[in-house]
Amino acid sequence: MSEQELKLHVPAAARKALEQEVKQRDATRIRMHAMYFDTPERELARARVAIRLRREGNAWVQTLKTPGSNAITRVELNHPRPGPILDLSVYAGTEVEATLAGLKGELGLRYETDVSRLIRKVRNRHGTVEISYDRGLLRADALELPINEIEFELMSGKPAAMFTAARAWLRRHGLVMDARSKSERGDRLARLAHTLDGLQDDAARAAEIDDFWAATGARNVRLDPAMSPAQALGEVAAECLDQIIRNAAVLAEVDTDGIRKAGNAEHVHQLRVGMRRLRSAWRLYDGWAGMPNAALQEGIRTFFAAFGANRDQDVLQESIIPALVRAGMPTFPMEAPPPSAPSREIAASPEFQGWLLDMLEWSLDVPAAATGPAGGLAGAASPASSDAIAANGVTAGDEAAAALGLVGQQAGAQAVAQALQSAQAAGAVPAPVDWDSAHAPQIVPAIIPLVPPEQEAPPTLHDLLAKRLRKWHRRVLDEGQRFAKLDIPSRHALRKRAKRLRYGLNFTESLLPSVKVRDYKTRLAAVQDVLGEMNDLSVAHDLYRQWSAQYPQAWFALGWISARQEELVAKAERAFKQFAHAKEFWK
Repeated sequence: MSEQELKLHVPAAARKALEQEVKQRDATRIRMHAMYFDTPERELARARVAIRLRREGNAWVQTLKTPGSNAITRVELNHPRPGPILDLSVYAGTEVEATLAGLKGELGLRYETDVSRLIRKVRNRHGTVEISYDRGLLRADALELPINEIEFELMSGKPAAMFTAARAWLRRHGLVMDARSKSERGDRLARLAHTLDGLQDDAARAAEIDDFWAATGARNVRLDPAMSPAQALGEVAAECLDQIIRNAAVLAEVDTDGIRKAGNAEHVHQLRVGMRRLRSAWRLYDGWAGMPNAALQEGIRTFFAAFGANRDQDVLQESIIPALVRAGMPTFPMEAPPPSAPSREIAASPEFQGWLLDMLEWSLDVPAAATGPAGGLAGAASPASSDAIAANGVTAGDEAAAALGLVGQQAGAQAVAQALQSAQAAGAVPAPVDWDSAHAPQIVPAIIPLVPPEQEAPPTLHDLLAKRLRKWHRRVLDEGQRFAKLDIPSRHALRKRAKRLRYGLNFTESLLPSVKVRDYKTRLAAVQDVLGEMNDLSVAHDLYRQWSAQYPQAWFALGWISARQEELVAKAERAFKQFAHAKEFWK
């Protein structure tokens, strides 16, 4: 069976009040101890399968989970057990039989969870939701992670029931979205425990612990050529949101509760990359799939800018200033204007987390575009050919035949009369003329052909995306080939267009020839590297210009930055010249 659920982290400051609210109505508490199994080589985890034995009160349940069709769905197989006995025979004849039969290693205990669960059900106009508040520990050998999460599982009705409930609790208690399941967290903790067990050097151990909370980069998106644009955009948007949510969770200290600062500049960078990719996806599918509402689109601009203020300071401190010091810049007390809020506060804020929740709900059911080039993909009829246009300006052929009820076989007189009235109201057939009028209009008849004209096949997803990417490519190349003549704002706009092109290509490459895409991406990446460095220098230049009024030492930085920018202009021209010879992936 499949289950649909949302899982959110409960910050330390909210736990007491949230627990009291869960207890208000008919809540039950149960103690659960779960043991998760895998081979030493993590064969099940790599196959995205989780198997556990869990004692729920006095009962034992064996559970196997695999991913479902989207971010909130899991396929779950449950079997009661008489005790802590793992029985793989129950999966004979199921879809996972081949995976289990092909295991090369021996299954063993990898990690455990020990949780106190508080459960209650709530109803709203969309359905019934079970709320589970879990507090406890996740353990792998000597390592432990805290569990403080609340789950909203759909029991009946529509997924909107979960989102409605989660949205209200998020606002009241400042919850934080977390895309990781207990099994994913446990698998990573078990890997870390195994690695640390073989290390004695303190620095090496510290590096491995830091890597446990490493930033999440973009992952490949695989599209089915038969997908509609709306379905494809939903797939792409879900991956972008996953990248944003995972990095935001680390910044919000989901695992560390303030004991350790796990989030860093790279998490901010990758979170903003996820946002930029999402905006690029909207542009790529604009006109072919329904877009989020205006509030959600405005939200991404607001939060992108807020995180950007932190990112600019990170680049200055970690890249620009060290390079200037190495070049011999005299030091002085540099005080960049602080961002309006630190990244941790933005990531954990109810406003940002609420935006993430709303975006996730939109991504699960992206609507088709109301109008646009892909109307045929949504099942709408394509316009008839020009020789089937009636003299009164309406399309003849299939549309007129359908309006008159003449598709297939001759309709009855009553049906024809009703269809005729509908067609007249729509303007497809001239209205009856008052023959007594001295100014009767000239009658121009509509003619339905004997054989409806052949309709063109709607464009494929590949054709639509390749055509748009080709258009983006031409604009980037046209501007890039006269790069030296562009002013600073135009160069900045070109950098953003190049990023959009690269992200659009990444979203589409599963539908394109890999050899051509590989060559193209290499040349485009060279262009982006140059434009990215120039943008960072431009931001630093503005700051040092402000400081130059108070600190003469800042003129050193301004001179160094200007010289480096001149070098990069020549480098950019060479990169664009190479880019012009990239293989044309769209053919």
